[in-house]
Amino acid sequence: MDIKTQKKFFNFSMLATIIALAWPTMLEQLMQTAVQYIDTAMVSSLGTSATAAVGSTTTVNWLVGSTISAFGVGFLAFISQKLGAGENELARRASAQSVLSVLVAGILFTVLTLAVSGSVPGWMQVDENIRGIASEYFFILYTPMLFRTATIIFGTVLRAAGDTKTPMIVGVGVNLINVVLNFLLIYESRVITVFGWSFNMWGAGMGVVGAALASAVSVAAGGIAITCALMRHRVISPKGISIAPDMQVLKPCMRVAFPNMLQRFGTSFGYVAFAAMINSLGEISTAAHTVANTVESAFYIPGYGMMAAAATLTGNAIGAGDRRGLKELARMNMALEVLLMTVSGALLFIFAPQMVGIFSRDKTVLSLGTTVLRMVACSEPIFGVSLVIEGMMQGAGKTVAPFVFNIVGMWAVRIAGTFVCTRLLGLGLVSAWACMIGHNIILFALFAIYYARGGWNPLNNTLNYDRMMNGN
Repeated sequence: MDIKTQKKFFNFSMLATIIALAWPTMLEQLMQTAVQYIDTAMVSSLGTSATAAVGSTTTVNWLVGSTISAFGVGFLAFISQKLGAGENELARRASAQSVLSVLVAGILFTVLTLAVSGSVPGWMQVDENIRGIASEYFFILYTPMLFRTATIIFGTVLRAAGDTKTPMIVGVGVNLINVVLNFLLIYESRVITVFGWSFNMWGAGMGVVGAALASAVSVAAGGIAITCALMRHRVISPKGISIAPDMQVLKPCMRVAFPNMLQRFGTSFGYVAFAAMINSLGEISTAAHTVANTVESAFYIPGYGMMAAAATLTGNAIGAGDRRGLKELARMNMALEVLLMTVSGALLFIFAPQMVGIFSRDKTVLSLGTTVLRMVACSEPIFGVSLVIEGMMQGAGKTVAPFVFNIVGMWAVRIAGTFVCTRLLGLGLVSAWACMIGHNIILFALFAIYYARGGWNPLNNTLNYDRMMNGN
């Protein structure tokens, strides 16, 4: 959408624009979550140990993926602002620099993740009985790291240009490949009956390893597809542009990306520490935590969809110098977010037992998972507001304050609180999730205050706006 040519926004126009950008991201997230549900359900059928083996390294996956995502945030802010200002050639140069980033980060993280794959389960305090299979799962999952990096960064570049549909389509394809391969690789050959018709279905019977292979192949396919889509894009295709380091582009992108990378690394490392403390509580707590995390992820979908829309539209509005449009965007986005996340939280609270029951028949896991999910359901609306404000900060290129807020919330509240509760007081999983909710509350308060003060908005300061648009 060309915000520069639109002099003012009406409520319905802004609402339509937000939804147009948000729904493909929501659908993409929904498909990813659906596959995560299916993955977990398939693996859970192999037993609690298999569920714990796969889930024990999930937070390390977040650590790697979110750190790479930070590079994408730098390009998102730069590209969305330049497109809003009508400087398409600079946006294309940034797209070319994203190719360089994919190559450098993809190769680096491939080497790092494969090198530490044997040690990760030990660092995560995984039960010794499942460390071997957990390590093998992790190694296979990260073999196609270059393709995973391309999917993350190129997807963000396309969203910065207002194209949220292509990443969605690629994501749907990746998920379908994953489900089909899971079905074929996890189970042994067996007889399947459909509508009274029975037939023999081939299966590799590879269990957890089969699940890892399915994910690896689908990720590789997604990386290839998203790369082809970017190369063919009519506005920001990097085709024909040098990928040699371009400091006029890289400097402002990295200025935004670096604090965000530190934030994501710091918070994701906090998730690793958080999960390690939970893993030390035993297999039941690990399984309940894994299942609850999987269930909860579906109910964050509206939040992340609105966050993506807020980031792109904020960058466009700032690039176009549209102060009124930015104000209207914030008002509409937050109102819609609160509504969606309130409904989401209510559904999570009501249907928590049924959702947990999809993944585990263990009565202890069912009871524990239901309890923690109903607790966190109450904090969904405020968590959603934090996401929208953070998305606006990303679009504005303001990533230092979110870095500070997230680090304080993660380490001073969640990690310190969980350590005291589980290690010193001998409490269990419920206390750890209570600390997580405390983390969400602190984030909401910090983001709300920072947003209300207005210092994040360069349109409130002409000198700062000119410097930002000139890359200084």
